[in-house]
Amino acid sequence: MEDKRIGLHNVLCDILGSKNAYFQPPESVKMIYPAIVYSREDIEKINADDGAYLLKHRYSLTLIDEDPDSPLVDKILALPTCSFDRHYTKDNLNYDVFTLYF
Repeated sequence: MEDKRIGLHNVLCDILGSKNAYFQPPESVKMIYPAIVYSREDIEKINADDGAYLLKHRYSLTLIDEDPDSPLVDKILALPTCSFDRHYTKDNLNYDVFTLYF
């Protein structure tokens, strides 16, 4: 399971063009923006022949950027099985939340 998450982490870093992707960061981490914060929300298990046939990991991704029209939104949405959930602002930062199966 860790290899799958590391693969996702690398994809997110490629999208950002930096290492500013954070998996479940503690509050003490000082983030550099733009950044993506992500966490696993669920694992859907599909059974076949009395065993797990497929595990679909669902992640919540949050893009945090100073730019309200960040081009990173389109890059994230270009990922297969990614959908946009919502946008909000807080402390002069823009938050775009996505759901991704990986």
